[in-house]
Amino acid sequence: MENQVDTSIDFAGLKLVNPVWTASGTCGYVDELSDFMDLGKLGGFITKSVTLKPREGNDTPRIVETDSGMLNAIGLANLGVDKFIEEKIPLIEKLSCAVFVNIAGETIEDYVAVVRRLCEQKAIAGFELNISCPNVKHGGITFGTEPEVVKEITSAVKSACAGKVLMVKLTPNVTDIAITAKAAVEGGADALSMVNTFTAMVIDIESRKHVLANRTGGLSGPAIKPIAIYMINKVYNEVTKQTRMPILGMGGIRTASDALEFILAGASAVAVGTATFIEPDSAVKIIEGIRKYCENHQIGSIRDLIGAVQ
Repeated sequence: MENQVDTSIDFAGLKLVNPVWTASGTCGYVDELSDFMDLGKLGGFITKSVTLKPREGNDTPRIVETDSGMLNAIGLANLGVDKFIEEKIPLIEKLSCAVFVNIAGETIEDYVAVVRRLCEQKAIAGFELNISCPNVKHGGITFGTEPEVVKEITSAVKSACAGKVLMVKLTPNVTDIAITAKAAVEGGADALSMVNTFTAMVIDIESRKHVLANRTGGLSGPAIKPIAIYMINKVYNEVTKQTRMPILGMGGIRTASDALEFILAGASAVAVGTATFIEPDSAVKIIEGIRKYCENHQIGSIRDLIGAVQ
């Protein structure tokens, strides 16, 4: 008889069919990937960033491939919260998976205003608080490096969430990520999302100029996977293990094996990002790969693997 695997997880009170999500900034606003895979098979979907007002983002070029990864300096280009509600919420309402909206801003008041506009939307399960974007000049990573500020902005946004789940996205560009993780928890976060991209640079040796118009960008892809796994395991052991606060892990996940490493390190769920540009349905394939792994190893529930590294 075939082993029946329970891939469902509890994520901050949300019952999800499996632990695989899309990563913000790599999957648009739902409709971009719907032609390539059944989004209903996902555990969760995180939209591209939404800000109070529309943003054009940084000048081009703003994406460049590098060894085992990709640099982006999009600069949070987006259509703004009003257009998002008008054009994208009707699409989100058709999804069966949990949908989180990544929110960004230049001031704490910006973040709070966006959440207040969106918290009444029943189709939205929660928010991913983006305080770790490395390629915008105002806001962005500056909110995510100082523990006191992390706590302050988390508390302010949480008070406006109207009961929806608040997940704080942590920057890896700090000395000790456990310190900012603790600050987010103290501020009232329901979950943590980690890690965002690493600040990086590419130079054209012929022109002797920066390849990206922004000079620097955020490094994602397989190159950052081992560091992301280490950071997640550190935060799991030092911050979330006792309370079982969920971590959404990301950073170079391409295969089920990659995803399982993150889960064993302490992530309750995982998000697929850069791999989507190469293989748009990679998230769905990873779900099936996780299921097969559990069957082959006679694991009844994916939950048994969370933080189970020896």
